[in-house]
Amino acid sequence: KYTKFSICYYWINLLGQKTSIYNRSENVAIPSGKENKTAALSYDYRIMPLENTSSTGTYYCKVKWNDIQKTGKGVFVLIRGTGYVNTSYGWEILVTLTVLLTVLGVTATALLLWKRKVLCPRRNQRQNILRQKVETQLPTASPPPLPPPVYD
Repeated sequence: KYTKFSICYYWINLLGQKTSIYNRSENVAIPSGKENKTAALSYDYRIMPLENTSSTGTYYCKVKWNDIQKTGKGVFVLIRGTGYVNTSYGWEILVTLTVLLTVLGVTATALLLWKRKVLCPRRNQRQNILRQKVETQLPTASPPPLPPPVYD
């Protein structure tokens, strides 16, 4: 009773329309000694090629005996026009941030050292500058101005 059956492959598109892909009839001979026993047979079918995005949908396999019909759970297939594009930029962002922070750190350090040399000359240079200021001032009755405090 179950040796004759048909296999049907079909798909349902995103609009819910059913399209038959392939039909096949089978007549399986039962080997001696295997009568009245459950058997599982595998049938593969490749759907080639899926060229455009309108082939997106759920693909099913259905088997029919005289009075019984069984349908598989289906496989959803999504077809993209451009293919899969990996959008993970983790390493690129990490390297870019590291380089940017390094450049900013070096620049800030260089500016701080340069400003220190300009604003805080060495001690002998400071004393020479103070002497020149005192010598160039005209003598007046008022006492000379006090030198800046040491902590300056």
